[in-house]
Amino acid sequence: MHHPLSHQRRGNLTKVEIKKNYGRADLLSNSYNSSYNKNMATGERFSALSSSDFRLFWFGQLISLSGTWMQSVAQAWLVYSLTKSPFYLGLVAAAGSLPVLLFSLLGGIVADRIRKRNLLLVTQALSIIPAVLLGILTAMKLITVWQVALAAIFLGTVNAFDIPARQAFIIEIVGKEHLTNAIALNSAAFNSARMIGPVIAGLAIAYLGLPACFFLNAVSFIAVIIALAKMKIKGYIKENSQGFLRDFTEGIQFIKSKPEIYSVILLIAVFSLSGIPYITFLPVFAGEVLRTGPKGYGFLVGATGAGALSAALFIAFRGDIQRKKRFMSVAALCFSCFLLVFSLSRIFYLSLATLMFLGWGMVSFLATANSFVQLSVSDGFRGRVMSVYALVFLGLAPIGNSLIGMLADAIGTTNAVTVSAMVCIVGSVLFMVRNFRLQ
Repeated sequence: MHHPLSHQRRGNLTKVEIKKNYGRADLLSNSYNSSYNKNMATGERFSALSSSDFRLFWFGQLISLSGTWMQSVAQAWLVYSLTKSPFYLGLVAAAGSLPVLLFSLLGGIVADRIRKRNLLLVTQALSIIPAVLLGILTAMKLITVWQVALAAIFLGTVNAFDIPARQAFIIEIVGKEHLTNAIALNSAAFNSARMIGPVIAGLAIAYLGLPACFFLNAVSFIAVIIALAKMKIKGYIKENSQGFLRDFTEGIQFIKSKPEIYSVILLIAVFSLSGIPYITFLPVFAGEVLRTGPKGYGFLVGATGAGALSAALFIAFRGDIQRKKRFMSVAALCFSCFLLVFSLSRIFYLSLATLMFLGWGMVSFLATANSFVQLSVSDGFRGRVMSVYALVFLGLAPIGNSLIGMLADAIGTTNAVTVSAMVCIVGSVLFMVRNFRLQ
């Protein structure tokens, strides 16, 4: 079905109209979403799972993301084993994120123009290719760090189109009434995989070798492809587009007209540049600072996942967060402060505990920010707005990884992460002060 206002507006929203859309975003949902919401119970915990399509999507993602995290851990350990350099860890991570920086805005426009389910089927199938190639090259002992970087670039390009479509597709499955719950459950799947995948990867690296992680990841994509193929909802299409440039400028105009959205995206940008890159350098903490090897590395990543999972389940169980701005402020400060503590820790179990709280803060902030932004836009803008969200969340990561990698080479990895944490603390405090002023 098409958006009921698509024929009237024809992609030419003025600033006044955009502001009106924000004030009545709940009136702009698709007609099928409106009728769908009326039939769903509103007071249930985990209510988004009442949708059979969302259940398919959720379970498919849980399997696929577990494989993705296995590959992420294996790839980082592979690069570290080949180079013993934090700079190359940052470089390969940047290679995977750079295409998101370059192409995610284009991906958002594409996501608004074609069926999102069909786009996701293509991106998931393409994601199998680099996993298979890395597995083969590693098994044959022909792998080099530049081959890993090229595979990361390919996968990053696919993700530039996958991420905006995936984020914008969720609301089309469950409707706005259950969006926060669905995002929290999606985050729970992501962080369950983030907890399970790295632990399995650490054990697999130790006992089966690196290639097993890549091959298992390739197989895991089949689960989400099957789930997408069985889904009934196809996705909303923006009609009467007046060109890529016009679509792009409308999306940017909408974001600029909303200071609440703008401030959220700015803080995500700060975290992407200076906070989130910490995970790229966990092999250094495991290998040199805490001296726990690949098993310890897997548990470090898994501890972050455990904290993140608890945050996702907390939000999903609540069903929604009423005072989103205040909650985001507290969660952002929690992430920043515990990142500082982690950078100073030299005790393995203290680091594990710190990473759990850090993970809780990060996911509490991101899950709430995601729903806050999506609930503030109409269906015709969602793909483009979420592409900007993806741009600052993942697209700026190559710059952050490169900067922190160079800083780590200059002053040491632990000192570099300490500096990063302090930047995040400043950003979180400014965000909190701004939110309290706007209330």
